[in-house]
Amino acid sequence: MEKLEMERLKELIRSIPDFPEKGVMFRDITTALKDKQGLHAIIDDFTNRYTDKGIDYVLGADARGFIFGAAIAYNIGAGFVPARKIGKLPGETARVEYDLEYGTNTIEVHNDAFEKGANVLIVDDLLATGGTAAAMVKLVEMLGADVYELAFLIELEDLNGRDLLDGHSVYSILKY
Repeated sequence: MEKLEMERLKELIRSIPDFPEKGVMFRDITTALKDKQGLHAIIDDFTNRYTDKGIDYVLGADARGFIFGAAIAYNIGAGFVPARKIGKLPGETARVEYDLEYGTNTIEVHNDAFEKGANVLIVDDLLATGGTAAAMVKLVEMLGADVYELAFLIELEDLNGRDLLDGHSVYSILKY
């Protein structure tokens, strides 16, 4: 993405101080999503990066990772797999519990989400402390697939989320 386009995209993201708790600066992507040029720029950037890379599946994190993940998967000819919060999937699942900025959570996928050796792109809207991303890496690896890369619209660099990702390749469109 060109620098000018990145700056405009950054302007489209609303910053909300003290949400969900005092001292946190929340980066609200809904303002970028509702802007048709902003949404196109995001999806086009991801699509251009991952076209013809041999990616079999895009794993999108519940829930904002679904927005980007399904569109990317469609554009690059891959399948889409949702990583859901506990209790949302009807079949047998693999699950990982992880720490969040404000507590713990559990994420799961169906046991048959990926074939062994499949290349999986992990997508979410935001990389903060890395808990959700690291849990998704564990799920992919538990099921015998390979993580191609982790992709985010936003990375909050001061929270060091990359540190939990064990040397996996990470791509972020915007960094704060």
